[in-house]
Formats: sequence, C-alpha cells, structure tokens
Amino acid sequence: MNQAQTQSKQALVLGAGIIGLCSAYYLQQAGYQVSVIEQEPEVGRQTSYANGAQLSYSYVAPLAAPGVLSQVPKWLLDPDAPMRLKPSLNPADICWGIHFARACNAAQSRQTTQELLSLSFFSRDLYHALFEEIQDVDFDRPGKLVVHREHAHFQAAVKQLEIQRALGCEQYALTTEECIEKEPALAPHRADIVGGIWTPSEEVVDSYKLCLALRKNLQQKGVTFLLNQRVQALVPTQAHRTAEQTVEVLLDNGSRLNADAIVVALGSFANELLRPLRINIPVAPLKGYSLTLQITDKKQAPYVSITDYERKVVYARIGERLRIAGMADRVGLDRSLDSRRLRTLINEAKKLFPGAGDLGHAEQWAGLRPATPKGKPIIDKTPYANLWLNVGHGALGLTLATGSGKLLAELVSAQASTIAPAAFRLDQA
Repeated sequence: MNQAQTQSKQALVLGAGIIGLCSAYYLQQAGYQVSVIEQEPEVGRQTSYANGAQLSYSYVAPLAAPGVLSQVPKWLLDPDAPMRLKPSLNPADICWGIHFARACNAAQSRQTTQELLSLSFFSRDLYHALFEEIQDVDFDRPGKLVVHREHAHFQAAVKQLEIQRALGCEQYALTTEECIEKEPALAPHRADIVGGIWTPSEEVVDSYKLCLALRKNLQQKGVTFLLNQRVQALVPTQAHRTAEQTVEVLLDNGSRLNADAIVVALGSFANELLRPLRINIPVAPLKGYSLTLQITDKKQAPYVSITDYERKVVYARIGERLRIAGMADRVGLDRSLDSRRLRTLINEAKKLFPGAGDLGHAEQWAGLRPATPKGKPIIDKTPYANLWLNVGHGALGLTLATGSGKLLAELVSAQASTIAPAAFRLDQA
C-alpha cells in the first residue's frame, strides 16, 4: 500500500509516551490521518518522563539470562537488592514468571539479543534522521562505559562482548586505567574498578523533551492530540468475532471513535483494555526510579554515560543535568515513590560521584517499565482487523522507540518491512 492509498485512512494511537508518539510519527509519514489519545494533560508524563536517558543500542541483552534465577532468593531477602519481587498469586503474574524462567537460558538469551540488536540498530539509523529534523532535546553522543568491580563479572562481560562483536557491535574491553582515561571523574574509585566495557556508539537524549518536540512537530503536520482523555474500553463493533471484526474506542466522556487502524501503545496499562477482548499480552510492570540534579561541578560529574554493573545503577549527562536511574521492582501498577529505594539510589550516587551536584534537591521520580518474559516488545496485529499492538519494551522503550514505530507503520500500511517482524509477534513474547 503506497502513501496515496493511505492518504484517506485514519489512525488512532492510544498513549502519548515515546512509543505512541513514534508510532504516530511514522504512521503520519506513511500517509495516515493520525489522532493521539492521552489521559494525562501533556505527552510523555508517564514512563517517558524521567527514564535513564541512555540510547543503549548495543545493550539489549534481556533480563532473562543464565544465572538470573540463582539470584532470586537473594533478591527476595534483600530490601536493597537491585531487583525486588513482591510475591503474587495472580495467575497472570505466575504465568509471566514461568515464561520468564523458561527464557533464562543461554540459547534463548542469545537469540533474543540478536533479534533486539536488529531493532536497535534500525532505531539508531532512524534516530539520526529524526535528530536532523528535531533539535533542542539534549541529544549527545558521549559513548557508554560499563564499569565492573568483580573479576568474575568482568570476564563474563568480555565473553558477551565477543558474542556481540560477531553481531555487529563495536565494543572494547578496558583496563582500570583505560576506564579512568575515558571518564576522569572515576579516578577516586581506581581501587574498586577491575575493568570496563566501552561502547563508543551509545547516545543520550532527554526523553521528555523529545516527547514535547515530537508533539509540536506532529501538530504542525496535522496530527490531532486529545489530551486529558481516558480510554474507558475497546468495544467490538459486531456481536461475534469474525475475520473482519473491528473495535472502536469508548472514551470516559461517552464519545466513540473509530479508525482504520487503532494502535495500543499504553505500556504497562495495555492489559486493562485488552483483557475484556480476550487478548492476553504477557506484559508486567517493573518499577524503576530516577534522580535528576543540576550539575554544579562538571569535573566531578561524568560526561560519558556510566553503568555501575554490580550496583545496577546508570548515570547519564543530559545537558547541564545528571540523570541517575536504577532498580526494578515487581510491585504491580504502584507508581508511588518508595523512600527506601530512593535512599539507596542517593547513597550509590554519593559514593560514585559525590561532588557532581546537590542530591538533596534532586527531582525524584518512579515509572513503570512494561516488560515481557523474553524481553522483546510486541509489535503485531491482534485478531481484530483494525487493532494493533506496540507494547512491552521494558527498559528499552526509549532506545527502540523509532524502530518500533517505523516497523509498526510498515505493518499497518502493508509496506515491505525493513527488518524481519516475526520476532516481535505476540506469540513470540
């Protein structure tokens, strides 16, 4: 289907985070008349607001990996563990956990990594084109350094590096001194660092600023935004499901909207709308936390994006601010700020970069990462003729947003896909 054929077609995108906005961007580019529905008063106010800010194209290995299951008992007993699990008897949570456990093997981890790299490299090319059109979003290319404190973990990372090099990643193993040459702010921790993995291609961007810029860009192109509008339900248009059965959107205010394509890009909240349609997606929320502070001493703040591997904390400089992010809590849809988790994050930042800025006045935030068991997003059509999914990106939503939006638009408009879409079907999650 070419652009002329799609010119009169309508698309509704549910959700105005970075995934929904990129879906709208590429659907508009494909010729659709697009409307975006968002329950918040502004775009990008949920998971996209204060995430880790790193565009980590080469760091897409899934959470479901060999050795992870052996860590679960320790995480259950340690309130300060990087991952916290709240036991649940909910059948959906149990099912998610079983599928996650099955994915924790070397063969599946390698396959998932390869599939995600194809999507992340696609995203990288699209981002570079997008940033020619959209500026002032604190985009930069500082590279990324993952620092290791334990020899065993570093040696495992070197082995993973060899695998990823074979898949097209440019990465290098660095000694302690080479790590400090890359990021002088690490110098006080020379005795703690055994080595690091350097990836020069990695970038940063302020996700919220990008969302605002995309809204402005899309409005100038005729895309309509329905903000402060909550979707109450997706309603089948016929009593019995057939191959041509469609759905329409019912808003809280009673309005009903229909379109040739309806895209669900609601992250962790997608299940609430899809379950009544008997569409079960294996997406579970993993709550993460972040701190954002003004940099007061540039020499003591990192310029290079840093991941403290053992502590599972990431640092990214976005403009004149430092973003510190970490943790992964299975606590349902609770977005409240947990003071203990934030205190852990503050303490880690004080230890690594104590003079970077005033942590006492940092902006504190929590958001929900919509994770699938294998760690792959779902970019697929549902059994309903006009209903599509672009959900389940976990911690990689920002990194994969452009590639996911473009692939979704290619599928919706029946264009040839730039990358193989089969890996991101619902039945592959």
